[in-house]
Amino acid sequence: MRRYELMLVLRPDLADDKVQASLERTARAIAGGGGQIVKQAPWGRRRLAYPIDHHREGSYYVILFEAPPTAIVELERGLLISEEVLRHLVTRVERPVRATRGHDADADLEVPPPPTDDEEPEEIVGLIDESESEEAPAAID
Repeated sequence: MRRYELMLVLRPDLADDKVQASLERTARAIAGGGGQIVKQAPWGRRRLAYPIDHHREGSYYVILFEAPPTAIVELERGLLISEEVLRHLVTRVERPVRATRGHDADADLEVPPPPTDDEEPEEIVGLIDESESEEAPAAID
């Protein structure tokens, strides 16, 4: 299963019981698709960058969950038709890579030493010569 993050922006005029019902409905959709919620965090009411359905503010919630990729389609379909949800965004979260036992993951990486003051920096390819910048080439018709 892959890890995803769901950002929900709910209407600010919803009662607390309707907000909880909407979050529970989202959790059931995730569980119904074979996923499980890892973490759920309310971000509170925040001002929107632009009005959405005549609302200037929204209640933000972030849900971190694990689910198979096929469950995302059903989840988004339910969020699109919900009247409580102003906007939503599901993004895939990359998990940090952990080293296996007996093998150091950093040992495979070769990090070059930092350059000293005595060494000249390598020449950067693709710089424009000053003579080229003074006279612009003729326009191509």
